[in-house]
Amino acid sequence: MTKRPKAQHEDIADEKHVTVVDDVEIIDGPDDSADDTEDTEDFVDEDDVIDIGDDDHAPDTFHLNAPATVSTGKDSLHLYLREISRFPMLKPEEEYELAKRVRETGDGDAAFRLVSSHLRLVVKIAMDFQRRWMQNVLDLIQEGNVGLMRAVNKFDPEKGIKFSYYAAFWIKAYILKFIMDNWRMVKIGTTQAQRKLFYNLNKERQKLILQGYDPDAATLSERLNVTKEQVVEMEQRLDASDVSLDIPVGDEGGGASRMDFLPALGPGIEDALSNHEIASMVQNRLQSIIPKLSDKEVDILQNRLLSEEPVTLREIGEKYDITRERVRQIEARLLQKIRDHLFKEIKDFSSDWINQ
Repeated sequence: MTKRPKAQHEDIADEKHVTVVDDVEIIDGPDDSADDTEDTEDFVDEDDVIDIGDDDHAPDTFHLNAPATVSTGKDSLHLYLREISRFPMLKPEEEYELAKRVRETGDGDAAFRLVSSHLRLVVKIAMDFQRRWMQNVLDLIQEGNVGLMRAVNKFDPEKGIKFSYYAAFWIKAYILKFIMDNWRMVKIGTTQAQRKLFYNLNKERQKLILQGYDPDAATLSERLNVTKEQVVEMEQRLDASDVSLDIPVGDEGGGASRMDFLPALGPGIEDALSNHEIASMVQNRLQSIIPKLSDKEVDILQNRLLSEEPVTLREIGEKYDITRERVRQIEARLLQKIRDHLFKEIKDFSSDWINQ
């Protein structure tokens, strides 16, 4: 972090990549980490990217005060930037040693130093997203910090990649998910492919316009390697506005609302009766398989699969002194036994019945 008189900002920006916010400069050398991170994806497990969902992956070995999202947003951002400017940047060898300590021993102090030294990277990426999507930058910083902490926990220094490259991937992933979850009242993207399309669609459209092309759905789908239908669907989601279902239909007050015209989501009376009959028949047929099961399988069947308040894998594992994974394996094997048994016992049996 370097502070210079405001008059020199323009000259400095020509020499290095500088972000100036409220007279606080964010200088972290070439903006490699803020570029596209496709190469970094090779170092990130596919399941981890998909599972960022609603889980809180922040490590519990250290804590970080995120910027407060209060009405005085500009003042809060200014104070936050002043606060993070106190944390020094790390030398490559320091970064390696700290990352190694985190990975091998879960060292909380080392994790905190890694996070605090890269908080300016989060701000830089958040500011870029804020310019594109007009979101509250404090919210984006907060989500980016969670992604940064996730990166610290997952980073392997032995793979020879810079931590800033790796962290940028996670920071962007968490910020992007936050934007998608809050772009509309209804989430517009849930899969990894939808998140990628959401992020790249407008960027690719602007690129085509600058090149003199008409950014129609066919061209965009070819450039983004997705189907035309996926592009059209995402464009409709982005362009659509939220409509309240409580707004009255017609001009007269006290009339019916849109909610009144929605079909019932629950099953009809015929379906409910049919499901009840199927459930009773399945449970009756299951009684004949119990003598063929082990004690563990009977326990899982009665206290997990058939119980209205099923016990957890952990509880069964502790009861028999086995791991949760072992209980899961036994349960999977039991379900297959049940399917095979019911196929023999019930004509026209469907596997979907045992999930009802």
